[in-house]
Amino acid sequence: MSPLTHVLLVCASTFALSLACVRTHESPRAAQTNSAAPEPIAFAEFFTADAQGDEALANVRSLDRAARTAEGAFTQLPPEEHIRRAAVYHANRAFDEARAHWQAVIERYPSDPNVPAAMFGIGRSLFQERRYSDALPVFQKLGDTYPQTLGGRDGFYYVAATLLRMERAQEAAARYIEYTARFPQGERIENAYLNVIDSLREAGRPEEALPWVARTRERFAATPTATNALFARLRLDVSRGDWETAVRTADELLRTPLGRGVQTSSSEVAYLKAYSLERAGRKEQAAQVYLSIPEGVNSYYGGLATARLGALGGASKSAASKRAASVQSQTSAARANYPAPFREIILRSIGKRKLDPRLLLSIMRQESGFNPRVKSGAAARGLMQLTVDTASRYSARIGVETLRDEDFYRPEISIGLSTEYLLELLGMFPDLPEAIAASYNGGEDSVARWVKRAGQKDPGVFASEVGFTETKDYVFKVMSNYRAYKQLYTEDLRPRR
Repeated sequence: MSPLTHVLLVCASTFALSLACVRTHESPRAAQTNSAAPEPIAFAEFFTADAQGDEALANVRSLDRAARTAEGAFTQLPPEEHIRRAAVYHANRAFDEARAHWQAVIERYPSDPNVPAAMFGIGRSLFQERRYSDALPVFQKLGDTYPQTLGGRDGFYYVAATLLRMERAQEAAARYIEYTARFPQGERIENAYLNVIDSLREAGRPEEALPWVARTRERFAATPTATNALFARLRLDVSRGDWETAVRTADELLRTPLGRGVQTSSSEVAYLKAYSLERAGRKEQAAQVYLSIPEGVNSYYGGLATARLGALGGASKSAASKRAASVQSQTSAARANYPAPFREIILRSIGKRKLDPRLLLSIMRQESGFNPRVKSGAAARGLMQLTVDTASRYSARIGVETLRDEDFYRPEISIGLSTEYLLELLGMFPDLPEAIAASYNGGEDSVARWVKRAGQKDPGVFASEVGFTETKDYVFKVMSNYRAYKQLYTEDLRPRR
């Protein structure tokens, strides 16, 4: 899924337009709304597969053409119809058109219960377009004006998320802290606590983050949120090179059930422990932990552990060779699962530029399974699952002045556009394909923060900092694909013999 499209599909809450969240471990709670007030329209009623299709988009555009006056203004429509049409536009990332309908609700029906939802929709769409300076005052006004509604509380919360994207981490941390005080039972309370920890880290104040780890664990004891706070502590320890503390924190995590809702795994924690042991000079112990991480075609941390064992030398190098040979055999047996279609188009698109075509194939396999006609529920289309807003940034570079809907399903267009994007990401994150994959799914602005927060030049440490569960899983899958493609194909996509 292309940049930020995944956020339209995760963390849906009961709030009409809360389609996405800053972190994917959000746990919605009962809304603190006045039960006597009219209920706003349920956005989920319209956010269906039909609403996200090309046909639905064409239909609302046709309706809008018929519903405008000679001066271009909308004729009188019920607020629910404005919300319905905005939902379709938003689902298809036609943000300007969605905002026109939300604005009509705000201006024409100022007392309607859908106004907070409309304001949040405007803010969220600006946020998704990375127009953070424009989104910020919308969220601020929403939070200040409607704190008694779910929409208002979400707006209050998103002020912090927006400040983070604007590299104002200290202010973001203060806003998250204020959320915990003002809305102790708020829908995003677990997230607020966890985001205080990471925001303080990003603000360069790790010592102030540590009490929030303890506070979060106490407030949410015996829950996944408490475990996630401990994982945040492990990442903090690793990032600042406190190796002995990191080992102890990892051991505590490994004694804790890592089930549903926990944003890490035993393999990831074991890798961070082994990495810390290695950096602390305890190489024999590190090797034993690396060896304990299961290896296989689809094991991201298993593959990293094998590489680290090889670098340790001696008996560890011999063990690494055996693990690598086993994976090579598994990959060869599964060769049919890793085809290399569109070879000529890919190579022609990349030319002599320094992008590994096998990485592009690895992303394509994950995005579309090589089906050029596929469209996701987040309005991403074609082989590389591009959205209109992302594609429009690069269309001129491939000689396409005006993109039509059908262009997204043409392999040469999809591959050409994604090549330009991937080359841009390669310039931002050289020698870290994990960051390129994470950016393709979760947006490069978030990834830049995660790279900085990791504090170590190690791909596994970076991967542990990926803040969206879906994006982290995406990175693991793309990197497993990439390892297989490098084993099976040369750089010009010829099968290895």
